Amino acid sequence: MAIAVTIIVVVALAAGATLGFVSATARQASGRGARRLPKAATSAAPTGGGDRGSSVASLVVEALDSGVVVVDRDERAILVNPAARAMGILDVDTLAFPGLVALARGVIETGATRAASIDLPMGRLGREPIALAVNAVPLRGPDDRVTGVCLLLADVSEQRRLEAVRRDFVANVSHELKTPVGALTLLAEAIQDAAEEPAAVARFAGRIQHEGNRLARLVGELMELSRVQGAEPMPGAAEVEVDVIVDEAIERTRLAAEQASITVSATCTPGLRVRGNAAQLATALANLVDNAVAYSGSWTRVAVTARDSIDEEGRPTVDIAVTDQGIGIAEAERDRIFERFYRADPARSRATGGTGLGLAIVKNIVTNHLGEISVWSVSGSGSTFTIRLPRVHPGGPSSAPVESIRETLPAGQPTARGSRP
Repeated sequence: MAIAVTIIVVVALAAGATLGFVSATARQASGRGARRLPKAATSAAPTGGGDRGSSVASLVVEALDSGVVVVDRDERAILVNPAARAMGILDVDTLAFPGLVALARGVIETGATRAASIDLPMGRLGREPIALAVNAVPLRGPDDRVTGVCLLLADVSEQRRLEAVRRDFVANVSHELKTPVGALTLLAEAIQDAAEEPAAVARFAGRIQHEGNRLARLVGELMELSRVQGAEPMPGAAEVEVDVIVDEAIERTRLAAEQASITVSATCTPGLRVRGNAAQLATALANLVDNAVAYSGSWTRVAVTARDSIDEEGRPTVDIAVTDQGIGIAEAERDRIFERFYRADPARSRATGGTGLGLAIVKNIVTNHLGEISVWSVSGSGSTFTIRLPRVHPGGPSSAPVESIRETLPAGQPTARGSRP
């Protein structure tokens, strides 16, 4: 609010300092009956002479991030700054949207300052719809007659989007926390009622432990998401060896894979390096491996591969892929799997303690490392998630891939070293 008020004051001062120029331009435009925006009026700076104050004020208007449009009594634009032109709100020399026209007309008729929030359907111009906070200030001549209107336009689309995201996030967190907390309360009451039944107490205690672990994981992933979401690009940037990241990710998921009787293997081109935060990159990859294990059946394989590649613009990259033989992802759900709290299979997520935050964390970490993540999947046949990161020190031709010495095998299954799944 304070920023908006400050901008309004600045524009008001600038408008007052340039009132003579605006009024003169308005009279000239009206006298000529021109329908096209005068060339001299497409910039906030007057083309003729003028005192130093008018020039400074005009430069201020020109440099504002907020859009400034001055229309005369005939509702024709006679002064437009670059920010307003970029918003695409003009049709030649008139306001292109009824909401803006009605606001300007009301100020001309009443002579009173007005403010409004106006949503512009910009789709017809090939642009996303935008939301504007508009302040309309009357401009008066020497006889105190309203000669025009100064419209100050601030694009608040991003602010609205962030507010919507924040509301959704709070609602989702409240819902997700309510489930384990409610379960813990009910289980505690059940233990009290079954105090004389050791078998029932043991069963309820096991459920309490499960729900407690789920709650701890949810809180931990919320904290991790808060750290990586909106963070600066390349946090704690340093050169990181990719095979070290891969080994760390496999080590973190070793126990879960062994319990599920799933083999996790790694095939890495040696010498690959990326720039970034090793701990965050290991977390992102571990989340992908953990998801692959959670959504795969027993005695299947999860393969982690890392190789050098080239992106569409010819720049060297490292592609790290996690491939599973699990249930796959339906095509209709692939665009949503990176949303917070979204679960492709809610029943399996509840059974495995999934929070629906893992892939959101992965996407934020990859984005912060100037990379991208993609997914290929066939429902019922498995999935492949690929992280692509900029490569450092590409060097010469790479040697043939060799499989990492780290491999998680379920008990009783022979090692298949040297072969890819």
